[in-house]
Amino acid sequence: MFKRNRGSIIVVVLVGIVAALAIFWQQLGTSPQDDDSEEQPESYKVLLFSKTAGFRHESISAGIEAIRSLGVDNYIEVDATEDAAVFTDDNLAQYEAVIFLSTTGDILNEAEKSAFEHYIRSGKGYVGIHSASDTEYNWPWYGELVGAYFKDHPDVQSANVLVADAAHPSTNVLPAVWTRTDEWYNFNSNVRNKLHVLATLDEKSYKGGNMGFDHPIVWCQEYDSGRSWYTGGGHTNESFSEPGFLRHLLGGIQWAAGKAEGNCKATDYEGAFEKVVLQTGLSQPMSVRVTPDGQVYFIERSGILKIYDPETSVTSMAGRVPVFFEHEDGLLGLELDPGFATNQQIYLFYSPKDDPVNRVSRFTMNDNQLLLDSEKIVLETPLDRSACCHAGGDLEFDSDGNLYIALGDNTDPFESDGFGPMDERPGREKWDAQRTSGNTQDLRGKILRIKPKEDGTYEIPDGNLFPADGSQGRPEIYTMGNRNPFKITVDPYTNWLYWGDVGPDAGVDTVLRGPKGYDEFNQAKSAGNYGWPYCIADNQSYTDYNFKTGAFGKPYDCSALVNDSPNNTGSRNLPPAQPAMIYYPYNNSPEFPELENGAGGRTASAGTVYRYDPDNSSAGKFPQYFDKTLFIMEWSRNWIKEVKFDEDGNLLKINPFLPHLSFLRPMDMTFGPDGTLYLLEYGTGWGENDDAALIQIRYTGGVNRAPIVKMGADQTNGLAPLTVQFNSEGTIDPEHDPFTFEWDFNGDGTVDATEANPSHTFTENGEYTVMLTVHDDQGASASANLTVTVGNTAPKVTINAPVNGGFFAWGDTVPYSLTVTDQEDDAIDCTKANLLPSLGHDEHAHADVNHIGCEGAFTTSKSDTNIENTFYIVEASYTDKGVGNIPPLMGRATVKLHSKDKQAEHYDAMNAVQAEETTDDGGGKNIGFIENGSWIMWQGMDLHGIESMNFRVSSAADGGTIEMRVDSPDGALITSVDINNTGGWQNWLTVSSDLGRKPEGQHDIYFVFKGGDGFLFNVNWIEFVGPGVAEDL
Repeated sequence: MFKRNRGSIIVVVLVGIVAALAIFWQQLGTSPQDDDSEEQPESYKVLLFSKTAGFRHESISAGIEAIRSLGVDNYIEVDATEDAAVFTDDNLAQYEAVIFLSTTGDILNEAEKSAFEHYIRSGKGYVGIHSASDTEYNWPWYGELVGAYFKDHPDVQSANVLVADAAHPSTNVLPAVWTRTDEWYNFNSNVRNKLHVLATLDEKSYKGGNMGFDHPIVWCQEYDSGRSWYTGGGHTNESFSEPGFLRHLLGGIQWAAGKAEGNCKATDYEGAFEKVVLQTGLSQPMSVRVTPDGQVYFIERSGILKIYDPETSVTSMAGRVPVFFEHEDGLLGLELDPGFATNQQIYLFYSPKDDPVNRVSRFTMNDNQLLLDSEKIVLETPLDRSACCHAGGDLEFDSDGNLYIALGDNTDPFESDGFGPMDERPGREKWDAQRTSGNTQDLRGKILRIKPKEDGTYEIPDGNLFPADGSQGRPEIYTMGNRNPFKITVDPYTNWLYWGDVGPDAGVDTVLRGPKGYDEFNQAKSAGNYGWPYCIADNQSYTDYNFKTGAFGKPYDCSALVNDSPNNTGSRNLPPAQPAMIYYPYNNSPEFPELENGAGGRTASAGTVYRYDPDNSSAGKFPQYFDKTLFIMEWSRNWIKEVKFDEDGNLLKINPFLPHLSFLRPMDMTFGPDGTLYLLEYGTGWGENDDAALIQIRYTGGVNRAPIVKMGADQTNGLAPLTVQFNSEGTIDPEHDPFTFEWDFNGDGTVDATEANPSHTFTENGEYTVMLTVHDDQGASASANLTVTVGNTAPKVTINAPVNGGFFAWGDTVPYSLTVTDQEDDAIDCTKANLLPSLGHDEHAHADVNHIGCEGAFTTSKSDTNIENTFYIVEASYTDKGVGNIPPLMGRATVKLHSKDKQAEHYDAMNAVQAEETTDDGGGKNIGFIENGSWIMWQGMDLHGIESMNFRVSSAADGGTIEMRVDSPDGALITSVDINNTGGWQNWLTVSSDLGRKPEGQHDIYFVFKGGDGFLFNVNWIEFVGPGVAEDL
């Protein structure tokens, strides 16, 4: 790397520039219009400033000549100077932009700086070329104007510039991958999220980049009332005779001068976008679509279709489809017919209550009500309801009227150690994904493509994976070899298919079984096989493992897959597997480091592709920058990303989207006809969540944003008269403008209160939609609402057993007991009581079989690997009878159970420990670098039924002591155990300790590490020994 010597000045006389430029202008085709043309642009002036007080680039002369020639051909008068005395208020006023051409060092005095600041604040423009970022390090205002300062650079070499903005005039003239030779700067900071990045460097294409996967090299912004554009190119003489670079430079000058349109707030996420909550309190929302007239349709897994009306800001129920509501089944998919504006038809993917199938049906809407008797069953697939999990269920039309249907593998993911489930033993069919995903005659584990007809049947479009006669496989199949293609989308321009495929759970590679688990984002430009359960990620193959004998065969050949399972009813020889477009494991991905937060779970979900409409007059539509951009979501990691492609549809760049905002498990998204983004958030819990929401994301362009409205109530149901205390806690204005409140308690459009936190007494029975509208003093407003039910009180459900925070082992039979009380019902009908256990790991859960009754027992699953962060969520619910015209209400309760085997690296909090790879049996990670006073902690543990502890430890030092304490690092001591030298940091032993006096109920449990100086020992796992919740209370 080189850091410039700012004290040296090198002056080189350039020769031959004029001749080279003469050839270039012919190539560029930007000669002035003839005198007899209808209209000639008005000329304007720019100042070209190239003073240096440090290193001097020999290309400055070439740059001056080239920019002057650009001016001649584009009606720009260029005044070139190195005299800083021209920086006065009066003199600068004549110029539309000032260009800093490879300036270096401190080049302006205080008066000249002041004049330049005044100039920018008057609405004028700045252009920075190359070492303009190596200028005025001690002038903070200039640092913000240029965006970032030069840090260092490698030698001149060829590199790939990745163009993200195909709309801006400085980059719309360039290919998506722009390969050119220059001196490539590293900067002292990343401008991402501060201003608009137009292009980045691909550090894999050259040597010496040190900014990582996101290396901006061209950017722009609106700054201090003016405009700023910077390019890192321009070190070499050849740059200024390079047609692409000069087109790029011309566009930047024209934009900075205000003579060419370009949006430099497109990714000003904090200042130019707003996230508006339209509705909260949703019940497991699954899919959202927007009608041509702006009505927002969305579904909940329990079978409910709802409609949000943007005119009234009210959500209403449009219908309910009876569904089978166990495992991951229910009402899962929604799509509008392409002719919805005239035929009012929608498509639903659901699991019918009685028949063991998954069904796609077409329904007709009438006056915003779902007509159940209009159902036309389009397609059904068999469903093994004894097998958890992976239903899929998403629906999407392409621009040709073809309907894509996502179907999961319907295969139990457990008892395969987190690898490919291919258990061929008799009676183990539901653990064999070869019977579904790898079966050409089975529709599960596939994405189908059909063309619905008016009569409710369908045709097979050309281009599916197998011939229409079904001789080689089901003709509906477009892609096979999918595990859980939970969310899909289709590019409206190309009809290319994108989907997220949620992968298996193994945390580490093993030589004998194969690769660890990966989630995938896939692209299908044509039909294909995507490998599951034989191959994953970039075609990493599993081995042919014999579940009966434990013998290991050869790795599968992803290019010539053979399905020889006895459960296969289709072709033996399968199409070659296609590698994933994007793939990532639980931990951080070296291939795709952009997918940060690798310490959490994984749930890859395709979002949608934006289609920019220049004729759309909506003020909130997304900018042209996002045209053809794919949005992807991560349900577990709570982010959304924008994915850019080159002209051929190859992956170009993954960028953050609204990184300053938190998303509460993004579930589905779509763009409405207004060009704004509609998003469903599942919420923070595992079932019913008060913070599950319908969201709208609007582009504001940096003008005044509406307030963000939050509302709550101390109770939302009860008998009349019912007094409710409302609150607006959490309501803010993004610009900190003053705001006022308008409360409508009964939905009649009349303002009933204007306080921030009013109370209201409802004297008559009924369901009331309470609306809070907040206005700022600049004229922007936003609303939120909630429902208050008067005349019925929700039942109270208590889970007596298992205890909240208790411990289970794999395969345990866990007794449960519920108590239900209801103020209105005469007696509790325990046949209406439901208990649903769900196996969770990291940030998501797999629902198990629903249990009926106020008492009973459920059996926990077998663990598929011992390196997961696993737990159980147990949810109980009861729905009362309702009272007269007042609808029934549901009461719920939830407990969380801990697995007895706790991997040490999956703590809830820690002090002074680090995770590292372990060589202990089972692989994964251990915690190490433990010092005296280090600790780890888990929240909310109940030690009922736990009698002793096991610790897996190692040490190459003197060891120390593990102390188990309650609620704090110095809380009451439960037990302790001494750790001795084991002969090495990866020489593992198990030590044990009986529990002393145990605390009652839930507590935070600390494991505190004590010893002498230096590192003490490592801990791989901690086991809680005893029956736990399996004990009959």
